[in-house]
Amino acid sequence: MTYLPEDPSSLISEDDRDTAVQRLQEAYAEGHLAHEELEERLDQVLTAKTGSEIVSALASLPEENAGTTSTIAAAGGRIRRRGAWRVPRILKVESAFGRVHLDLSRAVIDHPVVDIELQLGTGRAKITVPRNAIVDIENLHTGWKDTLHKTRRRSRPDGPRIRISGTMGFGRLKIRHARR
Repeated sequence: MTYLPEDPSSLISEDDRDTAVQRLQEAYAEGHLAHEELEERLDQVLTAKTGSEIVSALASLPEENAGTTSTIAAAGGRIRRRGAWRVPRILKVESAFGRVHLDLSRAVIDHPVVDIELQLGTGRAKITVPRNAIVDIENLHTGWKDTLHKTRRRSRPDGPRIRISGTMGFGRLKIRHARR
């Protein structure tokens, strides 16, 4: 199962609900759910009050394959990943006009190295990495604005290495380390 709340009896956050909706949509796109079943489970997630209700809605879904490449793309609008989501080994993010916000601070990172490839036209991107992450942006090409990133003074070698590459047109990339 891809979603396991810390305390199933506790109230859920909007991030938890968004993550569950996204997982259901992915399962439908992969052919694991029929249209009617998707509607029923979405209704269950959208009306859930506790983590156990969300776990129930995601029951019987196959594990997400975190070892492959995943692509998130949008022509315009906003791309957002946050909460408890499983980060693939290689994540490609493509956006022509929108904003991108990737929050890896509460994400499940199973790999010692994660490659994030950005292909952005205009718009800005913000990536929040775990507190102990090591960030590498040497292969990122920016066209208009510089990348904002301050390396942590006391980084520990036990964190994941996040390598960010790709091309950004007119937007700015802001990278920050989570506080906790």
